[in-house]
Amino acid sequence: MRTLWLAVPFLNALQQILLKLSALDAAPKNASDTGASWLAPLLSSPWFLAAIGAEIACFGIWMTVLSHVDLAKAFPLSAVSYVLIMATAWFAFGEPIQPLQGMGSLLILAGTWLIATASRPSA
Repeated sequence: MRTLWLAVPFLNALQQILLKLSALDAAPKNASDTGASWLAPLLSSPWFLAAIGAEIACFGIWMTVLSHVDLAKAFPLSAVSYVLIMATAWFAFGEPIQPLQGMGSLLILAGTWLIATASRPSA
């Protein structure tokens, strides 16, 4: 179950990267292009279709996780995707990471670990 549980933030991060690639593909080539001129290229983008597939897969796994894990323990796992997305954006797109972002990422990871490993109080 834990392996399946870890797929959620990775699929979430993958979906965001695919959406970024979709947006870059569909972006208007001229600054004067306005309106919905980006919609047709977006809908025909293979990146966008892959992002939809990743979201559907993530949803299916998330429903399975929620059927076995308390919501209060499962939901913080989704925060790990923030860290994965930031790291991937830095690696794949050269986006800068500020020191405070790095420290915040460490806090997210620490908080997620603390929540995930907390045991239930005995009643």
